[in-house]
Amino acid sequence: MQWFTEATSTGHKFALMVVAILLFVAVMGAILFAVDRPKRIPNWLVAAGFLGPTAILLGVGLVYPALRTIWGSFFDGDGSEFVGFDNYATVFTEDSFQTVLRNTVLWVVLVPLLSVGLGLIYAYLVDRTRFEALAKALIFLPMAISMVGAGVIWKFMYEYRPDQPGVNQIGVLNKLLTLVGVDPQQFLLDQPVNNLYLIIVMVWIQTGFAMTVLSAAIKAIPDDVIEAARLDGVSGLQMFRHITVPSIRPALVVVLTTVAIVSLKAFDVVRTMTGGNFGTSIVANEFYTQSFRYSNFGLGAALAVLLFVLVVPIIAYNVRQLRLAEEIR
Repeated sequence: MQWFTEATSTGHKFALMVVAILLFVAVMGAILFAVDRPKRIPNWLVAAGFLGPTAILLGVGLVYPALRTIWGSFFDGDGSEFVGFDNYATVFTEDSFQTVLRNTVLWVVLVPLLSVGLGLIYAYLVDRTRFEALAKALIFLPMAISMVGAGVIWKFMYEYRPDQPGVNQIGVLNKLLTLVGVDPQQFLLDQPVNNLYLIIVMVWIQTGFAMTVLSAAIKAIPDDVIEAARLDGVSGLQMFRHITVPSIRPALVVVLTTVAIVSLKAFDVVRTMTGGNFGTSIVANEFYTQSFRYSNFGLGAALAVLLFVLVVPIIAYNVRQLRLAEEIR
């Protein structure tokens, strides 16, 4: 009987898969048929055939959930009572949430500045050197690791054991400290510096991305510009400051804003390493905690809306800078 139930379930899934494939073929066939007969079908209908499915999916998967989240932020935890802006007032007035906002600001400011700064310096120093490919591959390698994987790796790096006789430190950093006679440190427990140790993990991941993009921008600087600067006696730090950085400014803006958005959404590292405890929670993690651990969906929705509001100005600035760059060209 169990075998029959499993077989029926498998057959049902297989039938659904076949129906989905046939539906996809039918839709694509209708679109291609419309494109192949432009004289009989208006252009707007052809465009609607291509853009319509995408617009519907965006509406169902993005616009509708966003509107539902905004609406839900004005209700209490279980959504039964309208509370107006009380959830937002809680976010901005309670001490625990002010700590969350402070940590988020630290992430958004420090991660982009450190990642882009280190990536730019590294890209400039190894540009056109003998071991350029190997040097860049080593820095880019953390980008190939998931954020959860990076969090697990660095959690072992920061691991702390009580400093007692017979207790060995398994954390790499604390092991090194004990070898030189320094007491082991509780890197992930001591507030507020534990936030900086979490930020280091994100910087470690994002520096490779910044280095790759900025290295490509540096290589795109015209050779005649560099030669003209050298003929004028510009070299070393002056070349970097007055020629390289201004020439790659659009790429710098894109990388800074991209890393800033990633930092705002940094959920994985915090969740994996501390779970948001010990004063390390940020908006993205607190949204999850309030919604799915405490079932306070109204407050969780307010935090999600706040996260969206914080991302919008960064995206708007990025778009504006890209348009200005296109106008200059």
